Amino acid sequence: MDSPIFVTRALLPAKDLFIRYVDQIFASDQLTNNGPLVVKLETELQALLSAKHLALCANGTLSLMLAIKALGLSGKKVIVTPFTYVATLTALLWEKCQPIFVDIDPNTLCLSPKLVAEALEKDPTIAGILPVHVYGVACDVQALNAIAKEHGIPILYDASHAFGIDLANESLLNFGDIAVCSLHATKVFHTVEGGMIVCHDPETLRKIQLLRAFGHINDNYLDIGINAKLSEFHAAMGLSLLQSISQFTKEREKVFNSYNSLLATKNYRRPQMHPNQTQNFAYYPLIFPSEEDVLTAMAKMAAHNIYPRRYFYPACNTMPYLEVKTSCPVAEDISKRILYLPIFPSLPQDKIATIVQCLA
Repeated sequence: MDSPIFVTRALLPAKDLFIRYVDQIFASDQLTNNGPLVVKLETELQALLSAKHLALCANGTLSLMLAIKALGLSGKKVIVTPFTYVATLTALLWEKCQPIFVDIDPNTLCLSPKLVAEALEKDPTIAGILPVHVYGVACDVQALNAIAKEHGIPILYDASHAFGIDLANESLLNFGDIAVCSLHATKVFHTVEGGMIVCHDPETLRKIQLLRAFGHINDNYLDIGINAKLSEFHAAMGLSLLQSISQFTKEREKVFNSYNSLLATKNYRRPQMHPNQTQNFAYYPLIFPSEEDVLTAMAKMAAHNIYPRRYFYPACNTMPYLEVKTSCPVAEDISKRILYLPIFPSLPQDKIATIVQCLA
């Protein structure tokens, strides 16, 4: 049997290029603590993404936790989407926040601005909003910004799926008070493990830099921090991959377009994207008529050693460890009927055809 096909495959750079960066680490004798490769990667990412201020961290979850703390949201009520990976919720819970789940728009699958406004009118003690650009689909940032401004509260975007995506010629990472991006090995750009925080002012950047390094500078202990620093070896991986981003995106787009062509007449729908946004072609989710159809398709693909993913399932508002349960019927329904198909640059055309046949 052929090697298994999973939803994605981690990108690897040319080995000799990576080794050249590793040689620099051995020459510098600095492995971590904001070393030269981390600084170089931050500078290059800032330029690539047109970000005002950018800080790298050890992973996306820690990045969210630092951003929550930097915005003064720890221990407070924060609106969050139920349709996201569990790390979004975990970061809130670790920072002792009370998650206020608000349902999603059935077309975009992103947080519903209308329901956010209703939740804030109902509970004025809510202190912030944490939306997610799900599958790289841009949230209604204008509507959410207007709501947040009216109530005087910050927006923290989980932009883990939005690397390299623009909305109306502006990086999607530049919306909100802070945006956080995961740089995990499964993402379109990665540092094996890593995270990235984008903010708009130097004061917030300095606070995040302090928090990620235990909260002290030399012998001056200024805040309760944590160790969220990215190592030089992880930065070396990022720098090695950086020059290939455009090529990888083009290759994923070919897979994306193959699915579009082969599924054109099938009875599936996909999340609705904003007309003025670009794509990074990282995800190909399909919404099925029923959960039974999802399970049938998964079983057929498994027989061919192909493994799509129920992403996101179950809805976060149903997690068993939550003390308070909130009903979000749209998210709960969609989470049962959505399936994320394999998509990565080297996915063979015959495997794409097999996947589509299993969906017939």
